[in-house]
Amino acid sequence: MIEFAAVVIGSYLIGSIPFGLILGKLRGVDIREYGSGNIGTTNVMRTVGAKAGAVVLVGDVLKGVSAVFIARYVIGSPAGEMAAGFAAVAGHDWSVFIKFRGGRGVATSVGGLFVMAPLAAVGGFAVFILVIALTRYASLGSLVGALSGVAIAAAFTAADRIPAEYLIYTGVVVALIIFQHRDNISRLISGAERKLGQRVEKRQTQ
Repeated sequence: MIEFAAVVIGSYLIGSIPFGLILGKLRGVDIREYGSGNIGTTNVMRTVGAKAGAVVLVGDVLKGVSAVFIARYVIGSPAGEMAAGFAAVAGHDWSVFIKFRGGRGVATSVGGLFVMAPLAAVGGFAVFILVIALTRYASLGSLVGALSGVAIAAAFTAADRIPAEYLIYTGVVVALIIFQHRDNISRLISGAERKLGQRVEKRQTQ
């Protein structure tokens, strides 16, 4: 039980590392003051540039990967991996280091799923890339890719290829991704969502 608690707490702290904010600060920019105010890949890309966004993407994915790997070797059960994955995503979305604010959890969720069910993660990511290539909407790619990942994980669970805990993980993080994208969904419906490549201005403060 102590090991389980230690892994979950450690996973939350790993997930809480705000790579987007750190990289922006290194470039002299607080990305929370621009665009969506989000610390994730898309806002970093729009604010600081594509290379910076790519670095943040890799860092955020590795948060999920490392949390689940640690759980696999310390706890050694699908339930432990699931809990560690949840904790890492929670850390990313509500980081203790930045007053419990953060990102939308897509990259960190994919990182955890990549360890648990690689084909589901790769399949969802492929759909994500395809949707972005066709529409240039990162948010739409994230949503459709996430739902595709759930569908693939469900198929693998039904075929007894992966444990049920991995499907539960996928379903919960996808529900959270949808919730975190609620503003984007409204903008997509109204036609006001920004496309990739559009630069952003500094946010207005009250």
